[in-house]
Amino acid sequence: MDMSPNFVAGYVAPGFERVKEEFERNFIERGEVGAACTIFHRGEKVIDLTGGYRCQRQQTPWTDDTLSLSFSVTKGMAAAAMAIAHSRNYFELDAPVAEYWPEFAQAGKRGITVRQLLSHQAGLVATNRRLETDQIADLDGLAKILAKQAPLWQPGLRHGYHTLTLGWYQNELLRRTDPQGRSLGQFFEEEIATPLGVEFYIGVPEHVDTNRLSTIEGFHRTELLAHLRSLPARMVLSGAWPWSLVAKSIRVLKAQNPAVLGDPEFRKLEIPSANGIGTAAAVAKIYSVLAGGGTELGLQNTTFQELVAPAISPIGGPQDMILKLDTRYTMGFSRPSEGLQFGRSPAAFGCPGAGGSFGMADPAIDLGYAYLTNKMGFCLFDDPRERAVREACYECIQSNPAEVRFAA
Repeated sequence: MDMSPNFVAGYVAPGFERVKEEFERNFIERGEVGAACTIFHRGEKVIDLTGGYRCQRQQTPWTDDTLSLSFSVTKGMAAAAMAIAHSRNYFELDAPVAEYWPEFAQAGKRGITVRQLLSHQAGLVATNRRLETDQIADLDGLAKILAKQAPLWQPGLRHGYHTLTLGWYQNELLRRTDPQGRSLGQFFEEEIATPLGVEFYIGVPEHVDTNRLSTIEGFHRTELLAHLRSLPARMVLSGAWPWSLVAKSIRVLKAQNPAVLGDPEFRKLEIPSANGIGTAAAVAKIYSVLAGGGTELGLQNTTFQELVAPAISPIGGPQDMILKLDTRYTMGFSRPSEGLQFGRSPAAFGCPGAGGSFGMADPAIDLGYAYLTNKMGFCLFDDPRERAVREACYECIQSNPAEVRFAA
């Protein structure tokens, strides 16, 4: 596809021109189709770029009001909602989940704490049955399915990426503790998106014009086998065995192509781990607020300190049971690790999304960052397009060093 630099539009603050250059190179040299990148530094927007096609087949440009499926970037938005709920004393991190949700105690889960659940340590990476869309829409019925699930490893001993299930467990915990009984999507909209004036949905409302949505082609899961150099080979090979933990974690939905999460039947549902749809500007703004302490959202300092504290690995070590590399997690966020390196210090937190999207907060330099794309790549993290833009951002900041608030 022939792209020229003038196909990129948006705002660049003085000193951040290198970021725009790399964003443009994504279209010229790295095969990008459509993307948006927004960056806030010290609370100020320094990058707000869009480029390429929202819909490649129709040659429809990606504009600043384009909404895009963000896959697991959604986990970060769900984690933000849980952080706000924690700040309001809805739950304690070291209390058993069953204290708030008694039915959760079934099948050996009585002792699982909220902290363990939010840190991917609960072993609840799958469900005993593949979920239909009507089951996902029925939150009461879904809660019963989740409550009956037995852990697939000893909770607290190991951790493993809860690819789809984490958000539904977060949702039910929030429904049980929020005085208004709101779902996670509702809580996020009313307590985060609306106050900040940003557009990101966990469950797209009927009033949203679907012509604004970007289209994602996706790929069949079997195509991963051809990209073992880009992905953790052990994860891909394990996923090919139907009874492995990896296979079970992604077999929760009846879908071979991850892009179906953006289809009409799925996008209206709340899948807080995977189907958030919104703008890069929204994701970056939320992370910017969190990086600065979260006072605009009423985040208490005790919760903020939990977000930036060093991530503690489970007893069995940092090796992820699903991703097959070393990871760290805190309160639903991914943290810097040997397998996922990002940020200037260990205080950074965020979530990558399938195909090349990424959102993060770096409190050490008061940074909120987001890159969303509609061309799915095959990197678990550090997609060359996204990484080039992110590295350019840090180079620009390095040339004008800011005070580092958290030691590396």
